[in-house]
Amino acid sequence: MNQASEIFWNDYWKNKDKPQSVSAWQFGGEPDYLAQLVVDGIKTATCSGHLFYEIENEPLPTTEDYNIILNSEDQPVAITKTVEVTIVPMNEVSEEFAIAEGEGDRTYQYWWDAHEHFFKNELKTIGREFSEDMLLVCERFELIHPATAPNQRK
Repeated sequence: MNQASEIFWNDYWKNKDKPQSVSAWQFGGEPDYLAQLVVDGIKTATCSGHLFYEIENEPLPTTEDYNIILNSEDQPVAITKTVEVTIVPMNEVSEEFAIAEGEGDRTYQYWWDAHEHFFKNELKTIGREFSEDMLLVCERFELIHPATAPNQRK
């Protein structure tokens, strides 16, 4: 976690007991656009390839996790709490989940096309091929705290 994220996290919790499970990260693809969708309350879900957790030896998310969402300049824009995690083949992701990701025109077709393109590119960089039934880690989250601009703080 970078210094800006740590300050943002500590400022939010102040003197209360802070949860231990927190990480700071950017969304893939278009981090500023996607982070703004979270702040606006439109994006309440995200997914990632299960394979990437295996390759990077990273633990899967849990409902104990808090997330500091960063923009493309690694500045915190929101705190979210993971409320559901499921592992689903990509071709079995529900339309409702795809719409909850909040991207584009908020249709299943947009979600599919954008994610297929993203995963094809990411998999190609590690010498793997895309498969429609690749496992996805699907997360739902709640917005806990959006950042405010310094001149908007009270």
